[in-house]
Amino acid sequence: MQMRPIRNLRWWIGGLLFASTVINYIDRQTLSVLAPVLKTEYRWTNSDFATVLIAFRLAYTIMQSVGGRILDRLGTRAGLGLSVAFYSVVAMLTATARGLGSFRAFRFLLGAGEGSNWPGATKAVSEWFPDRERGWAVALFDSGSAVGGAVAPFLVLGVYRAFESWRPVFLVTGCLGFLWLVAWLRLYRPPDRHPRLAPEELTYIRSGQAWSPSSGTSPGWRKLLSHRQTWGIVLGRFLLDPYWFMVTDWFALYLTSRGFQLEQSILGFWIPFLGADLGNFFGGGLSSFWIRRGWSVGRARRTVLLIFGPSMLALIPCAFTGNYVVLVTLFGYASFAYAACSTMFLSMPADVFHPRVVASVSGLGGTGAGIGTLISTYLIGYTADRFSFGPVVIAASIVPCLATAALVALVRAPKHPDPEGIVLTF
Repeated sequence: MQMRPIRNLRWWIGGLLFASTVINYIDRQTLSVLAPVLKTEYRWTNSDFATVLIAFRLAYTIMQSVGGRILDRLGTRAGLGLSVAFYSVVAMLTATARGLGSFRAFRFLLGAGEGSNWPGATKAVSEWFPDRERGWAVALFDSGSAVGGAVAPFLVLGVYRAFESWRPVFLVTGCLGFLWLVAWLRLYRPPDRHPRLAPEELTYIRSGQAWSPSSGTSPGWRKLLSHRQTWGIVLGRFLLDPYWFMVTDWFALYLTSRGFQLEQSILGFWIPFLGADLGNFFGGGLSSFWIRRGWSVGRARRTVLLIFGPSMLALIPCAFTGNYVVLVTLFGYASFAYAACSTMFLSMPADVFHPRVVASVSGLGGTGAGIGTLISTYLIGYTADRFSFGPVVIAASIVPCLATAALVALVRAPKHPDPEGIVLTF
């Protein structure tokens, strides 16, 4: 029986990708929000807490690339669904943790499960959206990280206060993924085989995609790494993404180190996530506006980076002020600028490469980001214990400028068409 088409189905798909990212971040932020409680109960130092974060980052770094390859082979529907089911089980099992060793083990497994989210979402966007809407679609799903990070403190602390224990919190947040999984398996199919996609919407989607729907073999990592565009994405994310994980993993501890109680400064914890949420849409919307005005995709993305990457230098005064309003405002703007840049980086694999390799390239970029975050996580714990968070904040404002330079220099359209059709004209 012919099923009635769903109007603007691509945006319903985008909404599911947004929801998966929200849940992904609630699960990982549960530990960070509870960090002050867990540090007191288990008498952890900042360096101890850093090892728990590193366990997550290590698995997350590996699974970005591995998960991307798996997604390109299994397909978006099965690959992303399997990932969410796995990490939701792990998140719930964290309620049984008994000490530093078990927290490390559960965070390692959580990172292994969550590593496929961004490659999978980027691959879905490459399949479902034309180039003029891709920035908006990436902004939508990536904004879920900010929304999840903003929601997590309220949800986590609310459940913690209700039960007067941290263990039920992991059970509550972990079960959210299974609700999402039901909707995902019912709704998601590739556009060419979706029974609820109107023919005119499929035509509209295909009209803004610079690749042929015919599939070929998926090349290996060696072939992908032979392209400078891949290296531009990998190096750029290696340098840029540690800022965001500094905020998500350390901001609660940073506020307490500056003398602010978490319950009294919950708005301060929330503002960087709000800034990032707005930055996602501003960066994606601005680049989409320029593409509609006739700019090439590459030029539009690079211009956004050149505006907002260097503007993260505004974070430097945070190292020299104790004023609460100034501090959270500057972190809010820096997160806004970061998110505008991040949307460009996340859009690039879908802009530059054929969909059959998008998840693999996105995964390689995620691995670059993971390696940078592993290094920065260790350095943050070491520096905060022995000195203060001041040098960390200064470094976090300067390094994104280098990320901008890497992408602008390396991610450019090829001078001649790629005979294998892997790199597109953008």
